[in-house]
Amino acid sequence: MKSGTTTESEDTLQWLQQQLEEMGDKEVCTLSSGEEQLSMVYLKSMTDPSLIQEQLVNRFYEMNSLEQYQQYMDSFPSIQQPQSKEEAIEALLKGSVVLFIREHIYLFNALKVQGSSVSEASTENVIQGPTDSFTEDIDINMNLIRRRYQSVDLKSEYMSIGKVSQTRIAIVYDTTRVDHAVLKELRERLGNIDADVIQAASEIERFSMKPRWRLFPTMMVSERPDRTVLNLSQGKIVVLMDTTGYAVLLPAIFNDFFTAMDDQIQLPPVGWFLKAIRYIGLLATLLLPALYVAFTSYNPEILKMQIALLIAGSRATVPYPSFMEVLFMLLAMEFLIEASVRLPKAIGPTATTVGGLILGTAATEAGLVSNIMIIIVAAVAISNFVIPVSMMSFGIRVTKYIFIGLATFFGLVGIVLGIIGLIVYLTSLRSFGQPYLKMFAIRKLTGEGK
Repeated sequence: MKSGTTTESEDTLQWLQQQLEEMGDKEVCTLSSGEEQLSMVYLKSMTDPSLIQEQLVNRFYEMNSLEQYQQYMDSFPSIQQPQSKEEAIEALLKGSVVLFIREHIYLFNALKVQGSSVSEASTENVIQGPTDSFTEDIDINMNLIRRRYQSVDLKSEYMSIGKVSQTRIAIVYDTTRVDHAVLKELRERLGNIDADVIQAASEIERFSMKPRWRLFPTMMVSERPDRTVLNLSQGKIVVLMDTTGYAVLLPAIFNDFFTAMDDQIQLPPVGWFLKAIRYIGLLATLLLPALYVAFTSYNPEILKMQIALLIAGSRATVPYPSFMEVLFMLLAMEFLIEASVRLPKAIGPTATTVGGLILGTAATEAGLVSNIMIIIVAAVAISNFVIPVSMMSFGIRVTKYIFIGLATFFGLVGIVLGIIGLIVYLTSLRSFGQPYLKMFAIRKLTGEGK
């Protein structure tokens, strides 16, 4: 498109504006100096504003004529002139500024590269794959997403929530893959949030999802751009919030919280094995303490004789019922976990490790708890940590006490009733119309989404 008419240039500008119509981070501006003027189009989240101001805007007003400015643009070794509209928008999505100077169109590379401000992920670690995480700047987060998802179909809408805080948020989605009924419902829920201050991404779920009193999250909060981009490609919606380094992904179902990015990188059999390990960990952290109470207090005849005698021998010196023993050790473990979060990072791991070792050894030697109870508590703590998303692990930590209560009063029958009740409760939950226990909340790309 090195040569052409003014009409072609105007047509390209209008076409670009139509393609970027629903992108909240687009910028279309016109520079005028006397009778001379030019237009430029770019994405604010992908470009360096200081570079645009210094190299393009300031130079335009310093030049005596548009011919001199055009000669100045031709002097850049990296400047390009697109051969088609598609080439122009592809370059724009990669961080270029599209300049319209009379009948000519130029592509000026102004890509904003985020380096020092982007840190490694701290709560969702992977063995292989990208290690960067979101920041507290919503524009940088949009940059991290667009660099991985360079499609004109990726749209963004900006709005503010919180009566006092007026926190800026962005709704990001692929318009050809998203379920527009879910998108409409999300806009309504965000508009109806009645809160003075919103400062964390998880507060969006707290104030917008119903019922408010529930144990398990129905939106996923993630700090990983790669997980966010994967969910966008599956037709889900992402909500970015300024001042927080996390994104909200929706709709989210039960299976999503047990999926790690390693599952996408590993070979399929390895990924299936890793996910199976997490579900086994879920059963262990939920049922092991309750089963210990049921077998020692109500139903020891189900166990083999050797195991029953082993448990009875280890509890010979314990002066109180098994449920009190379980609660004592589990609460002590909860104290250690909470202390490890609240203590300064320099002393937190050391203090909690030493405290756990001393507590376990002293309690066993004093005859307050059995050796088997120490093993169970350690297994429960470790199995809870295999859940990749922390919001789900918190819900599981609370749920296991419900199972302990049922086992205390009803034994194995109570555990069975608890499992049935848990399944019924999970089945009743919905995440923007998606059944919580379905295996995949992925909307396939069809003609109806366009």
